[in-house]
Amino acid sequence: MSPPNSVDSNRPASNRERGPALLSVVVPCFNEETVVRETHRRLVAALEAVPALDFEIVYVDDGSQDATLNLLRGLQRADARVRVLALSRNFGHQPAVTAGLQHVAGQVVVLIDADLQDPPEVIAEMLDRWRAGADVAYGLRTERAGETRFKRWTAGAFYRLLDRLANVSIPLDTGDFRLMDRTVADAFLAMPERDRFVRGMVAWTGFRQEPVPYRREARLAGESGWPLRKMLRFAADGIVSFSLAPLRLATWLGILAAGLALSGIVYALVLRLFTAAWVSGWTSMLIAILFLGGVQLVLLGVLGEYVGRIYGEVKRRPLYLVKERLGFASASRRTAREEPADE
Repeated sequence: MSPPNSVDSNRPASNRERGPALLSVVVPCFNEETVVRETHRRLVAALEAVPALDFEIVYVDDGSQDATLNLLRGLQRADARVRVLALSRNFGHQPAVTAGLQHVAGQVVVLIDADLQDPPEVIAEMLDRWRAGADVAYGLRTERAGETRFKRWTAGAFYRLLDRLANVSIPLDTGDFRLMDRTVADAFLAMPERDRFVRGMVAWTGFRQEPVPYRREARLAGESGWPLRKMLRFAADGIVSFSLAPLRLATWLGILAAGLALSGIVYALVLRLFTAAWVSGWTSMLIAILFLGGVQLVLLGVLGEYVGRIYGEVKRRPLYLVKERLGFASASRRTAREEPADE
């Protein structure tokens, strides 16, 4: 018997050369009224250009405060291939992606944001990689148009720091834009954690993963939904979710501080016992106290970050709540981590 949350990766593989029976595209949206129509047009054009491809597009409205949801309702009425999943409030990008994955029906799933920075036309090349045997084809950003030098530098530094600290190899310069086989999507959904870091979790699953280089475009319109505060929180999620290095750093800093304190004690005793001098210097003592106090507060913050995540996990609240579904069959996918809401 398989253990809980395990995924059977030995099931018979389909003939990939024929293409997927159904391709599902998950598009999380938050206040995207200025771009969502053009996003849909580009997506449909790119997918219809792939011969003999059946597809569905699952838009996940993550509690938008503008006209995004109304526009998505209109798209669904005009196109039977569109599904709309409206969450009860803004739960965040990663839970919205998870919600979409839990409701798709396709053998192959693509994750793409609604701002058109990731070109839908790249999906065709990702499908080619899948047909050739890849289980995951992830977008590799070779250029990042329309972004400030500061953002490019901080993003590059974060990816490289995460690669050094993480206990799993996460590809550099990648986002959540990717294609996944159903086996990988099911493995991802079997992970119960609440603080989700999609690109790290997909990398953790293993399987055959291949990069697809592309040029990331500037945002078509509107403002980015990733201010500096949100980016820092996302970076903390990635590091804390996939590394114990901050805790190990706390241990080594504690050892270093203890060693310095022991050296100071030995120095003071030597002066007192073997010389006529006393240890003096209120300034150095004050500096030492402030330094050690600051280190202790930082380490308490690191511990609090991990403990806070444990607290969030043990409450076992749903990852998201759904207030509306449009275009789905009555037997749409649901899991125990989602609370049903009124249709």
